[in-house]
Amino acid sequence: MNNVESFKDEAEALAQIAAKNWHAVTLDIPAESNDFHWHDFDAMVFITQGELMLTVEGMAEPISCCRGTKINATAGVVHREESTGYSAIIGFSQEPKALTQPINKTPPASFGIGS
Repeated sequence: MNNVESFKDEAEALAQIAAKNWHAVTLDIPAESNDFHWHDFDAMVFITQGELMLTVEGMAEPISCCRGTKINATAGVVHREESTGYSAIIGFSQEPKALTQPINKTPPASFGIGS
């Protein structure tokens, strides 16, 4: 995650994704609490409803992301998410059907918070 910003509304989110020529997907994410992982693609996550607690490798505290939060997610950054459920518009840097599986990649064995 390079940074966390804000956005005004769904139209702005879609315009930012289109400006990068990325692929927009609207998702309702159920409650989850996942382990540390990483992705092999860049993404922009625009939270439109609910709350997501995001912990990035090396951070002491999680970041609370709610409606109006934009997360710039850079490929390779180790992180985890906790939520009781949220909705988001996600801009993927590549065609979603081309994403390698599993989407959540396991960090290397040498991974450790604060390392």
